[in-house]
Amino acid sequence: MEFSRRMDRFGQGIFASLLAEKRRLQQDGRQVIDLSVGTPNIPPAQHIIDALCKAAADPKSYVYAIQDTDGLKEAVAGWYQRRYGVALDPQREVASLMGSQEGLAHIALSIVDEGDVVLVPDPCYPIFGDGPALAGAKLAYMPQRKENGYLIDFDEIPKDIARAARLMVVSYPNNPTTAVATPAFYKALIEFAQRNEIIVLHDNAYSELAFNGLRCGSFLAYPGAKEVGVEFNSLSKTYGMAGARVGFCVGNAQVVEKLVQLKSNIDYGMFLPIQAAAIAAITGDQSCVEQTRRAYEQRARVLTSGLNRIGWTVDMPKATMFLWAPLPAGYSDSRAFCLELLNRCGVLVTPGSAFGPSGEGYVRMALVQEEAAILQAVETMAHSGLLD
Repeated sequence: MEFSRRMDRFGQGIFASLLAEKRRLQQDGRQVIDLSVGTPNIPPAQHIIDALCKAAADPKSYVYAIQDTDGLKEAVAGWYQRRYGVALDPQREVASLMGSQEGLAHIALSIVDEGDVVLVPDPCYPIFGDGPALAGAKLAYMPQRKENGYLIDFDEIPKDIARAARLMVVSYPNNPTTAVATPAFYKALIEFAQRNEIIVLHDNAYSELAFNGLRCGSFLAYPGAKEVGVEFNSLSKTYGMAGARVGFCVGNAQVVEKLVQLKSNIDYGMFLPIQAAAIAAITGDQSCVEQTRRAYEQRARVLTSGLNRIGWTVDMPKATMFLWAPLPAGYSDSRAFCLELLNRCGVLVTPGSAFGPSGEGYVRMALVQEEAAILQAVETMAHSGLLD
């Protein structure tokens, strides 16, 4: 059999590789504390589950949705107005995604042609680069350096690359670095995009998971943002709906329209009961959002303090559901360290190298276990000799 040369650009996804290692240990009877994949273990609030179940019990819900219901689009527009102070036209500036991952995989197909340049952060969540690569784009990395607070420095981008770029992907609060952007950064981003005629995609999946009193907003709240780009948002982490796959593309009407056109040739719309659950999530009682935020903040404090106590120096994250930790002294290969940590301690984390060239030298830990399991992971590391 012969297969597409396109597949030569992709190896096995890092999370699939980690899952295989996890299963190998479990088959040998070992316990594994999994801090690798950012899959939330905090379920949706009961009113969200009830809305899903009620709609799923209706036989009429099993037709093709074809498109978003007016109720969903209006709910998203209302959510953005209340939460972010951003006015959206629900009919022209809102479209659903089958999770942000699906949207990130497809949107480049509606914007770039084979060989076009797409700017992606380094390090970054893998799909930020994989989606454009699927469209045949050439990736140009925008370094996120610790000394710059992991914020992209637009002056570092070569002028010829900036002029050639058609699309740029940006995301704050940031996965994996946990950095938070400033108003000055967003203003510079918009000016850079306007000057170079680049479409901006801002991924805003973690705005509700900000710690120590910090409050994050929307890229679209800044003047000129809607003229140059769109924002993706997700209900996966904020509302615990990761398995239901609900995300949104909002902002520039032309970009939204092209993505909707593309998706009309790919899928038949979001399952109507999931649309009902999404409406319940963003229009209902929002106390669950604060409860979720507090849970992740407490987990971050427990893990950060525990690691520092046993000699692994790690900063408390400003936001997200992750820790971005430099490798302990004596280690330089993040993948090799992760395998050693797994085999010696039964603790699974993600190597920084999976997030791009600048990720080497780090690991990402997902705050997806209860505090007792996090403490157990720390104690296992403390007695393993790994950090000696």
